[in-house]
Amino acid sequence: MSSRDRSRRGISRREPSFERSAADTAERGDSLRADPEARPPRRSPKPKRAKSDKPAKKRGGGGGSGRVGRIAKFALKWGLVVGIWGGIAGAAALGYFALTLPPIDRIERFDRRPAMTFVDAGGDTVATYGDLYGGLVRLDEMPPYLPMAVLATEDRRFYEHFGVDPRGIARAFVANLQAGRVVQGGSTITQQLAKNVFLDNDRSAERKIRELLLAFWLERKFTKEQILTLYLNRVYLGAGTYGVEAAARRYFGKSAREVNVHEAAIIAGLLKAPSRLAPTASLPRAKARASDVLDNMVEAGFLTPAQRQAAGAMPVSSPSFTQAQRGNRYFTDWLLDQVQGFVGFADRDLTIVTTIDQRLQRAAETALADILAREGQRAEVEQGAFVLMKPDGAVQALVGGRDYATSPFNRATEARRQPGSSFKTFVYLAGIEHGLKTTDIVSGAPLQIRDWRPQNIDGRVFGDMTVHDAFARSVNTAAIRVAQQAGIDNVLRTAQRLGVASPLRRDLSIALGTSETTLMEMVAAYAPFANGGEGVIPHAITEIRDAGGNVLYRRQGSGPGMVVEKPALAAMTELLTAVVKEGSGRSAALDRPTAGKTGTTQDYRDALFIGFTADYVGGAWFGNDDRDDMRRITGGTLPARLWRAVMVEAHRGLPARPLPGDVPIEQPGWFARLFQSLQAPSAPAVPAGSPAPAPTYLPSPPPAAAANGGLNDTR
Repeated sequence: MSSRDRSRRGISRREPSFERSAADTAERGDSLRADPEARPPRRSPKPKRAKSDKPAKKRGGGGGSGRVGRIAKFALKWGLVVGIWGGIAGAAALGYFALTLPPIDRIERFDRRPAMTFVDAGGDTVATYGDLYGGLVRLDEMPPYLPMAVLATEDRRFYEHFGVDPRGIARAFVANLQAGRVVQGGSTITQQLAKNVFLDNDRSAERKIRELLLAFWLERKFTKEQILTLYLNRVYLGAGTYGVEAAARRYFGKSAREVNVHEAAIIAGLLKAPSRLAPTASLPRAKARASDVLDNMVEAGFLTPAQRQAAGAMPVSSPSFTQAQRGNRYFTDWLLDQVQGFVGFADRDLTIVTTIDQRLQRAAETALADILAREGQRAEVEQGAFVLMKPDGAVQALVGGRDYATSPFNRATEARRQPGSSFKTFVYLAGIEHGLKTTDIVSGAPLQIRDWRPQNIDGRVFGDMTVHDAFARSVNTAAIRVAQQAGIDNVLRTAQRLGVASPLRRDLSIALGTSETTLMEMVAAYAPFANGGEGVIPHAITEIRDAGGNVLYRRQGSGPGMVVEKPALAAMTELLTAVVKEGSGRSAALDRPTAGKTGTTQDYRDALFIGFTADYVGGAWFGNDDRDDMRRITGGTLPARLWRAVMVEAHRGLPARPLPGDVPIEQPGWFARLFQSLQAPSAPAVPAGSPAPAPTYLPSPPPAAAANGGLNDTR
């Protein structure tokens, strides 16, 4: 039916529409349906329009609104589904982390490594190892500015948050974003306590979730004051210290109850980087950080600008800063392994009383550093070492290198180097014990043993000389002849009897000190000449006790007993004294009886001087770790000068005393001499004008009887 026919019959078409007037709304309520009575009757399908016919344009936007509604309904539905399952997953994850939290009762325990505190005879601290805990200090016992300094720097809203500070996290996020790196943290003191007590430093999401859960638990379990007290007594503050009490005693020599505002700021500043900012590592860095803490206290309202200015000018007690802790570490590192040998595994805090003399330790460190700074570059030498002990073997000072911080390797106890001519002492002692006298004649002429042609330093050639002169001038060829006469096995046994424990090669080159040993062994082996012939075991621990004062170990007994008999001791004292008086060791001479021996190895790779008085025995060594040659440095140069510098300080205020072996050997009385003259055969008369008798030489075995060895030009 055409539109004209419909209009003629009074029938008008009404299109369904979502638009309605207020009147329609009143009649039909809120129905959005088209009026069914207004619908035209069903009709047969209309024929297809021509392509040029355009469909009538629909009015209104009902189709678009429907799509939006369907999308919104879909999003709401699946959003709820995802939210529900996400909530279930989150709850499961929280349940898992809650079930896998570490034991909560750990808050009552303080797990740490036992501390070892090494002290000198006077009780002054030498060095500490392990973790130090100074005991509990309650919040009301601390000066108020100590917790204030910590709060101003670490957690200003501590008393306002519930264990986690969203505002602090946001502030840290913005600051880090602006800086392009991590410059600020958002963890609260409660979170830090949770991490310190229960967790490790692993940077992971799992650890952070557990930290948050534990922080909530701590806030629910304890008051704010209790949390702050726990934190201040458990936090690590550098140099092996845990808690403000241990830190105050370690850095300032006083209790945390007694620190001033400046010292409190230094302690609070350590929380950022305990090891790097520790006053023992760098006092200037520690003070610079403390200045920032004081500024934070002003910003937080804990100090006025005037109070901050006064606090920055307050003195900082620093007894520990002057104890040369780094140098002492050579000494105490040597003792660490010995402690376990004396008391077993350390399961408690220990105090180890040592024999160190810190005045002499500092003197040795200073003298070595000065010589290397002044002459090291010219002499092409980079390292040195020194050992000082009492004649009974009690070690008083030990320097294992020029700087412990740069190289903790102990060259006095661990480095095995050739001792050079300082080993000749054992060669001549073996000869004297087998009949050699200091007045006997020995040849210093060149010799050849198979393919080995040992030479004297600088290639010098000597003729006949007394044993006294050969030793004083450190003639190599003479020492080899003495070793031949005494026998290599006797030389080795003599060195081992006096304390040389390192393996020794069994050939004639041993006479020139070609077997490697340590400086500590050599110094201990010279001690019998300073104490009257008694062997010693180098030692430095006299007592070990626990924190309760119970003595776990106390040194008793002595060394191996007599190792050098009196006649041999007197002869060797004569020879060793001659080295300092007239020989290669004149640079070591003191204002009292002094004896010793120089040593220089092939190509000037090592230089030593080992000597003694009636009060001390010491040894000095110079060389390079890579065994490069030095520039003509012998035992009579830098080592002798270092030895003398330390000994001058060691003998300050002590009276001069004779050496134990520097006594005249008792001669037979006139009756005994008369009896001996009657028993001895008379010598034939020498006719006038006849030549004098030839001097007596030590017989030399044929070359085939001696083993082949390397050449060391030693002195």
